[in-house]
Amino acid sequence: MAEKTAVEKAAVDKKVIPEAEELPKAIVRRVVKEKLSQLSKDGADISVFKEALMAFSESARIFIHYLSAMANDICKESKRQTINAEDVFKALEEMEFPEFVGPLKASLEEFRRKNAGKRSASKAKEANKKKKIKESPVENGGEEDIQDEGDTNINVDETDAPDDN
Repeated sequence: MAEKTAVEKAAVDKKVIPEAEELPKAIVRRVVKEKLSQLSKDGADISVFKEALMAFSESARIFIHYLSAMANDICKESKRQTINAEDVFKALEEMEFPEFVGPLKASLEEFRRKNAGKRSASKAKEANKKKKIKESPVENGGEEDIQDEGDTNINVDETDAPDDN
């Protein structure tokens, strides 16, 4: 039997991809199982081997890397440094995945709509906060005293405590 070389042993011992680049296993599992149950005629829960989940995860990671590189190239061609959604749409079309563009645009619009509501609520909250700060006078040399009337603070200094001797 041939023995493994040091390089082969190292390849087996080390992970091929850095842990920081791995997609979360729980999310990959959930996405795969949800999609498979949608495709199942009887809606049954479908089991997936661990190796298959790893293959899905690695495939998605590679796809994301490739899509990122393509979108980056499109961005650089436009003499910009920040990738925007349109760059991603164009990259998908160049990669011959035009069927992804429509659903992705719909998801992006939904995301923008939700964030617009959050953003306007956040701005209103910030405006109210600034208004309250302007209205309330600051006393005690710039420090606010946030004590209820019933609260008392008692500081005990050990040097003032009576001796037990």
